[in-house]
Amino acid sequence: MQSRLDTFLASFRAYWARESSVRRVVPLLFPLVTLAAWLGFGEIGLLVCAFLLPVPFLMLSPFATGKRRKKSEVDGLTGLLTPAGFERQMQEKMETLEEDGRTTACFSIKIDNFARLRENHGDQAAEEVLRYVAERLKNALRSGDLVSRSGDASFAVALEPIAFFDIESGIQMATRFQTAIEEPMPLQMASIYVSCSIGFCLSSRLNRPSATAMVQAADMAMCEAQLTGDSNIRAYSTDMGRKVISRRKTQSEAARTLQRDQIRAWFQPQVSTDTGLVTGFEALARWEHPERGILAPIQFLDVLHQTGQMGQLADLMLRQSLDAVRAWDDAGFTVPMVGVNFAGEELRSPTLVERIQWELDRTELEAKRLGIEVLESVVAGTPDDMVVRNVEAISTLGCTVDLDDFGTGHASISSIRRLPVKRIKIDRSFVTNIDKDPDQQRMIAAIVTMAERLGLETLAEGVENSAEHAMLAQLGCSHVQGYGIARPMPFYETIKWMTEHREKIGPALQIGNKPH
Repeated sequence: MQSRLDTFLASFRAYWARESSVRRVVPLLFPLVTLAAWLGFGEIGLLVCAFLLPVPFLMLSPFATGKRRKKSEVDGLTGLLTPAGFERQMQEKMETLEEDGRTTACFSIKIDNFARLRENHGDQAAEEVLRYVAERLKNALRSGDLVSRSGDASFAVALEPIAFFDIESGIQMATRFQTAIEEPMPLQMASIYVSCSIGFCLSSRLNRPSATAMVQAADMAMCEAQLTGDSNIRAYSTDMGRKVISRRKTQSEAARTLQRDQIRAWFQPQVSTDTGLVTGFEALARWEHPERGILAPIQFLDVLHQTGQMGQLADLMLRQSLDAVRAWDDAGFTVPMVGVNFAGEELRSPTLVERIQWELDRTELEAKRLGIEVLESVVAGTPDDMVVRNVEAISTLGCTVDLDDFGTGHASISSIRRLPVKRIKIDRSFVTNIDKDPDQQRMIAAIVTMAERLGLETLAEGVENSAEHAMLAQLGCSHVQGYGIARPMPFYETIKWMTEHREKIGPALQIGNKPH
């Protein structure tokens, strides 16, 4: 009997080591263990077994395991499913798609510029935004739909399978998500506005639809949406894989684009809210690709940064910008200055001031015709280094120093006064919906009042329409810039635009006196 008991216990230990097997044979093991306890220890064994044996079996039962698995599949911050739980449940819903003749869709949603939002407003505000987005997504879905937090600023949605769902339905659903997410979020003392890019995939678009394949396809579509700008929507298509390969090729080409002379300065006008006159242009880099057309900086800046070519890019933009000012003068247009962006890396160059002076001498332009735009985040992070010395030296030359993206970099007033800043550029996040949002209006009014007390001019970026333009003028902002004025354009289009703009603002405000 003892040998039989030893054999039985050895078998039981083997089963116990294989938890998944134990769960399958729980109904069989319970009576067998009870019998073994009676054979080995009599009634005492039976009593012990009756009290203690259910505990480990309940711990390994499907019910208990399901509870543990359910808990592990929930994101702690948002309460949504984790990616693993999302894919598992989505796969379960998809197992009978083909035989039922139904279809589903997967959406990949990513908050635009979330890293910048976190940097500007802090971790607590960023987490609050994620909770808002999660709650709004849940409210926009049916009870059978699935939603998960799939990354730091990413979410995934899978719809309950239905009889019919096409591309148009997908776009309508994605628009519904965007509308919900892009409503203002009341945080701290003001509202925060976010946008999101969305990609989606229909199960009918895949030869062998599975949860993993659909998530990957939706992510691919979302990346395509992001490449075309913020708040865009894209549907997965079979040729998207080819686009990904093409984009990787483009990234490898970007490292050689400066040598191939394909980067050009495009110009976006800035106008006075008082007179309507052009008060300057901002120079923006564009890649004129021979096959893919005009590409935005997102396509090449990272590569140039990684390959150490940002200094060469800065020199190119400076040269083309001053050449444009000289050409505007020769054409009889008054453009007081052109603004060129310099990042922290370029501002640390010990030869920057000499290079700027050389370009001004070459074009025979006064230093005041050049504006150097410095990011507020760069100023806030450089208490006493080469950046500060270069900015001070550039100002001593006579160039204008603009503090770019004001309101987002946590720069204190003392930081502003420590540097020779002449103008602050109010970040577009404060301008969005200013014609409708009283909180935004109060924020702009406070910034303008502060700037006036400090003797600084103000320029609002990202003005999208005439209503925002009018409100900024009413609040006292000196200059405006954005798509509501004009989109960035190549140099040859600036002459035509200024001619049309001069006619539009009327003969009383003619532009024509050549600057001295």
